[in-house]
Amino acid sequence: MKITKLVCAPARTGFFFDDQRAIKKGAVMDGASYRGEPVTPGFSAVRQAGEAVSVLLVLEDGQIAYGDCAAVQYSGAGGRDPLFLAKDFIPVIETHLAPLLVGQEADSFQRLAGLIEHVQVAGARLHTAVRYGVSQAILDAVAKANKKLMCQIVATEYGLTVQAESIPIFTQSGDSRYDNVDKMIIKGAAVLPHGLINNLKTKLGEKGELLLEYLSWLRSRIENVRLEPSYAPVLHLDVYGTIGQAFGNDNYEAMAAYLAKLGEAASPFKLRIEGPMDVEDREKQMRALSELTRLVDERGIPVEIVADEWCNTLEDIKYFADNRAGHMVQIKTPDLGGVGNIVEAVLYCKKKGIGAYQGGTCNETDRSAQVCVHLAMATRPVQILAKPGMGVDEGYMIVYNEMQRIIALMKE
Repeated sequence: MKITKLVCAPARTGFFFDDQRAIKKGAVMDGASYRGEPVTPGFSAVRQAGEAVSVLLVLEDGQIAYGDCAAVQYSGAGGRDPLFLAKDFIPVIETHLAPLLVGQEADSFQRLAGLIEHVQVAGARLHTAVRYGVSQAILDAVAKANKKLMCQIVATEYGLTVQAESIPIFTQSGDSRYDNVDKMIIKGAAVLPHGLINNLKTKLGEKGELLLEYLSWLRSRIENVRLEPSYAPVLHLDVYGTIGQAFGNDNYEAMAAYLAKLGEAASPFKLRIEGPMDVEDREKQMRALSELTRLVDERGIPVEIVADEWCNTLEDIKYFADNRAGHMVQIKTPDLGGVGNIVEAVLYCKKKGIGAYQGGTCNETDRSAQVCVHLAMATRPVQILAKPGMGVDEGYMIVYNEMQRIIALMKE
């Protein structure tokens, strides 16, 4: 079955593009917006509307496969590709990728995805968001051509098995880190709440006191609101490097001592801390996370460290996993480019005994979230992010429902 046409449509995402550097430098929230000047190149404001590009592949029998090109909320930060604006990249897709794909047989995901993964324009690889969305459309096209589910195509091509079992879903609260927790508890989310602890003074506290208070409240809230006494979610908080800001990025003793306090405050629930420090360099970040992980393990501190910043590409993930830079690695799906890299990243982490968290960003779309569920059902990461958005209900619904559809069909 051949691909006969490629069509692009501008799209909106489930959240915003935020200038992380400007926020860290003190940009102040004003309603849903931020007051202050942007710092990262490409931004016209500290917060601006999230954009995506829907890529539609028309097959010769009239079926339409599609995927969405999307980039992370904090584009241009932590070693990531720059801001992704639809008007800039639709011409790139139409000019450089449409001629490559139109006329091709939709017979192999890996073959077709490989065609676009290393395309260069003006001496540089295509933006990760472009590779992300176009490869989603390719996977869907191969699935439709073969009358299979996308997860079945992944399983067949990578020698895996799709199991009719749920994968823990991680919900994120955004700045509504109190009200949204109740939604998570009522829905029975397996992992919560993310928390968006991205400011030292207002969210972590100069000595970490605000996060300690929040964690104690979170523990009590779960115990008071849960519908079943057996409900015991994993607590996963993303701190965006603020622990390093508070105690010193290379002061591992102080950071470890603080993590021990957090672990005690979270008890009896399991605790994960994502991005404890951000040293603005890939090599230094790996070494810092590796040393802190070693110290946490050595002291038996009941906290798992999750790598995020500067661990973006498949090569980065392998590098961090090889050096045990964290107990778990977030596979931030839009940052890896083609979705085949997500598959390989999960499998590599599992091989190395490192937790694979198939994440992503609130700034994705319903379509990219659905495709990511299919990748996860074939590869079985430790957890998968509910996305897009920060409202809990919508992102959790999209991921949960797609997962349940797959499970129901696999049981037939």
